[in-house]
Amino acid sequence: MSDKVLENQFQITGMTCAACSARIEKGLKKMEGVQEANVNLALEKALVQYDPAVLNLSDIQQKVKDLGYGVVTEKSELVITGMTCAACSARIEKGLNKMEGVLQANVNLALEKASVEYNPSIITVKDLIQKVESLGYGAMLKDEENEKEAVDYRQKEIEKQQGKFIFSAILSFPLLWAMVGHFSFTSFIYVPEAFMNPWVQLALATPVQFFIGKQFYVGAYKALKNKSANMDVLVVLGTSAAYFYSLYLAIGTIGQNAHSVGLYFETSAVLITLIILGKLFEAKAKGRSSEAIKKLMGLQAKTATVFRDGEEIVIPLEDVAAGDILLVKPGEKIPVDGEILEGTSALDESMITGESVPVDKTAGDSVIGATINKNGFLKIKATRVGKDTALSQIIKVVEEAQGSKAPIQRLADTISGIFVPIVVGIAVVTFLLWYLWADPGNFAEALEKLIAVLVIACPCALGLATPTSIMAGSGRAAEFGILFKGGEHLEMTHKVSTVILDKTGTITNGTPVLTDVVTDGDEAEFLSLVGSAEKQSEHPLAQAIVEGIKEKSIELKEVSEFENIPGYGIKANVAGKTVLVGTRRLMKKYNVDAAPVLEVMESLEKQGKTAMLAAVDGSYAGIVAVADTIKETSTKAIKRMKEMGLEVIMITGDNKQTADAIAKQAGVDQVIAEVLPEGKAEEVKKLQAQGKKVAMVGDGINDAPALATADIGMAIGTGTDVAMEAADITLIRGDLNSIADSILMSHKTMQNIKQNLFWALAYNTIGIPIAAIGFLAPWLAGAAMAFSSVSVVLNALRLQKVKL
Repeated sequence: MSDKVLENQFQITGMTCAACSARIEKGLKKMEGVQEANVNLALEKALVQYDPAVLNLSDIQQKVKDLGYGVVTEKSELVITGMTCAACSARIEKGLNKMEGVLQANVNLALEKASVEYNPSIITVKDLIQKVESLGYGAMLKDEENEKEAVDYRQKEIEKQQGKFIFSAILSFPLLWAMVGHFSFTSFIYVPEAFMNPWVQLALATPVQFFIGKQFYVGAYKALKNKSANMDVLVVLGTSAAYFYSLYLAIGTIGQNAHSVGLYFETSAVLITLIILGKLFEAKAKGRSSEAIKKLMGLQAKTATVFRDGEEIVIPLEDVAAGDILLVKPGEKIPVDGEILEGTSALDESMITGESVPVDKTAGDSVIGATINKNGFLKIKATRVGKDTALSQIIKVVEEAQGSKAPIQRLADTISGIFVPIVVGIAVVTFLLWYLWADPGNFAEALEKLIAVLVIACPCALGLATPTSIMAGSGRAAEFGILFKGGEHLEMTHKVSTVILDKTGTITNGTPVLTDVVTDGDEAEFLSLVGSAEKQSEHPLAQAIVEGIKEKSIELKEVSEFENIPGYGIKANVAGKTVLVGTRRLMKKYNVDAAPVLEVMESLEKQGKTAMLAAVDGSYAGIVAVADTIKETSTKAIKRMKEMGLEVIMITGDNKQTADAIAKQAGVDQVIAEVLPEGKAEEVKKLQAQGKKVAMVGDGINDAPALATADIGMAIGTGTDVAMEAADITLIRGDLNSIADSILMSHKTMQNIKQNLFWALAYNTIGIPIAAIGFLAPWLAGAAMAFSSVSVVLNALRLQKVKL
């Protein structure tokens, strides 16, 4: 226990009575390190005094969440500038996480962004930015303007590095030429006399060292000032050692007319040139890794035609407001999410749903922004604009996933944090071994080995190994309509062993349709009477019957009387005839003899259909059957999952008979039927208790608890917002093949991350000893270092070509 006591307050959600506040207070007081806790029900706030040496605010707020309540926090995205390697991102992350009020901070080197969750009553965005700036980097709050600014900054930085590389290469080339001419096997190469002059070499190397290399000195100074070390420190140590030792030797030649005394100016100049080139390639490759976001943003319309004050005007997309009336001509993109007021057309929604066949839309139907109006003129009312549109929400999910951290990255972060000091230590030991033992007294030889060790070490490759793969993997998945909400979900998904599928809306289409008509009389007359009676009912099954009859182009009749009989069915007077439609109990109630057809009815029910008896003027007339049909792709997708070795289970609130019939059609062997919504989460827990990694797939509000409980929750994108909010993955297409696709994408991404980490670690593990033994010239070591991080990024970019 320390003497220091901190006092913090934060907002709590979900409390309904005094028992809630008392429960939270009691739970907090039981925590080790908490000295006092007061929870105010009226203000919905908790005031906690605690010892920061024992626990932090994040632990306290997690306790509140564990007790079943929510904590009000804010999340901000910062655009970070000035990072050069993994040590930089690790230092910023560590600095932000140490701040009081910060719950979690993730810094992504590849995206050059920081995602920070914090308590707004303790800390502000301004404080976060100031902290980053105090560490020697730039930061700005991410918004559309700043995002453009950051993109411009990155582009300008690439152009700036290109200019530096060209200038550096021109100055370094004569030094490289002179170095090549030193070797006996290259003595035939002509080397101008001036290039061998120490003062000419000094004049060429100095601008490279201090003008081109200034960025490394500035970065190293900032790192050391904050008591840490990064790649800049290694570069500065290595190149400065070569430059200043060469300067010392050059001064020693004054008055001797000596042309070459084994100088190392070319080592420092060529190293800086190669590192700049590596950084240039890396920046360009990193730009390609966010292609998915650029593609999604590119789908948006740039302008919209709006009907305002009696006239049509074309305005920028960002000026469209909810409630605006939009006019969309054939071939144009739908600007925002909305509802059709007038017109009929086919819409190409493939960019959002993945469905290649255009969808017919008419008045009353909803439309999605960025989809294409194929052939009709539409008048649309804007319902969701700006950041609320479906496309904007998709972009947000992908960005958050790309900016999040997978648990596997902790290994790389840990190594990166101690990497530079260890490398400096190895370099010093290498120098001493060479100078004192391997080649006693040969300072130049020992220095060369020290420089080689310093410059071959690359913390960048380690830092980029995971985030670039997460970016590329989640971006590619989004192109297939699979939205991972975070890196941790992308990592966990490939471990799934059991998939639980909700029936309605997941395996099935979720909307019942008329499937069977059984009658001994005139079918058209029979359906006309039944459809007319059912038209008055608001029940979903009645609506399905009416829609099915309308599709057969059968005319409906006038209804003079209508009675809904709960639990039985309906009674109506249609064109002077008394029509009954409903259950066996309804027939029995009105003394209608339906015994001869009950066997047919049971046969339909065994097929998972809801069968209804109909009678006209007291006599049995026929049967109509309705069913929620299985999606075309469900059977094939379930077979595919089983072939992958996954255990597939169907869960539903329907009766066992109907559930078994649907499961048999879909190819599901295990069924859990007659389960209440809250019972679905319990079933998930039972499977988890058996050691299984469970993925729950659903689309409705009643699936939300189970989605949240499962190891991985997958929401069908055609479902409710609540289900998608509770899930870890959203499957936009509504096709169960996306489940197998998401598992495969997770597997391929993890494979890619492991490849990157293996090569990054192997590169340093093998490269440093080789450099220490003396098998690598410093310039070769520098080239290897410069291209190691580029190779990691290029390997990650292979995920953008994955086919599922």
